[in-house]
Amino acid sequence: MEILWVLMAAVMLGFVLIPFLRRRRGGIEQVPAGHPDAADPEDYGFARQEELDIRMPGPDQDLLDVLDLVQRTQDYKAASQLLAGTEREGELRWQRVQAFAGAASLELQQRPGGVSEAPGGQWLRVWRAEQPKDAGGAAVHAEFLVHQAWRTSTPGTDEFRIIMEEAKVACVEAALLAPGDPVPYIVELSVARGLAYSQAEFEQLWLKILDRAPAHMGAHLAALHYWCEKWHGSRELAYGFAEAAAARAPHGSLLAAMPLFAVFEHLPEVNLVSGFYRSEVVTKAIHGALHAVHSARADDPMLAHVRHLLVFFLVRGERWAEAMSQLIHIDGHVGALPWTLSADPAAEFAIYRALAVAGYEANGGSPATLAQ
Repeated sequence: MEILWVLMAAVMLGFVLIPFLRRRRGGIEQVPAGHPDAADPEDYGFARQEELDIRMPGPDQDLLDVLDLVQRTQDYKAASQLLAGTEREGELRWQRVQAFAGAASLELQQRPGGVSEAPGGQWLRVWRAEQPKDAGGAAVHAEFLVHQAWRTSTPGTDEFRIIMEEAKVACVEAALLAPGDPVPYIVELSVARGLAYSQAEFEQLWLKILDRAPAHMGAHLAALHYWCEKWHGSRELAYGFAEAAAARAPHGSLLAAMPLFAVFEHLPEVNLVSGFYRSEVVTKAIHGALHAVHSARADDPMLAHVRHLLVFFLVRGERWAEAMSQLIHIDGHVGALPWTLSADPAAEFAIYRALAVAGYEANGGSPATLAQ
């Protein structure tokens, strides 16, 4: 099995390599593309790499249709209507706010504007100017500013702080327009991380979210970043936060998967040893996430997030069949951790998918034996 990780390490170091593998004398070896024994992800109905959607973790056709319309016409009204009809306390509203803000920020990066053309994301500026009391537009604007801070400046610099302070003000304005909506406060969690809120200040903000949406998975994931060792907490604080969330998770809640996200946030920079991914702490976190996935509603908007991270850990732990059972649910969309940390999320996902297929077939699996 070690050759799988050698191949993956080579890809991550910059080589253009797609691993096609087969079983031979009890081990696994590389097989050229086009060989009749080559493991091919397309045999399982998986999308080609160039067809993978990097915008979202899973399907939301209403959002995709509206995003296409808004970006094509530069008219914000469909986005406003979609958010107005989306439940305030649910996960879907937060994901849609993120999607609209991210789209506007990316547009601006791609088309900064000039003498002869308007800057990208102009529809968001018009939205805020024409509908200043629109709670959805206010939330998207606040999240847009957060995106801009992380995308265009460096934490700790004056430029970064100025944009984050502006985002903080925008969060307050958005919260005033929608008192029961947790989203403005969830946006502020990123502001709190960027501006280094004290732990007491952060706890006050967190209580406002718990009052409005105590089981909100997206909020918990955003808060986890603050408690991580690389930001304003420690490994122990992050694990404690995640385990407490899992312990109080109601039946069917994906909060039981929080420890797996805490483990991911504290992985060593380089660790290709499969034994680490079979350790007690990782195995326990994987089992918690698998239980959460099996008990969650099929339409839970956060389900895809957990499945994507499970693929990462299951492949690293060489649990091929279990990885494949997650892939059949999420293939086609890669806008989630861990892939979004890569400069090319689709390529990163494709590597793990190819490894899962290869490992699955090396142990006797085939498209015919994969349960749908």
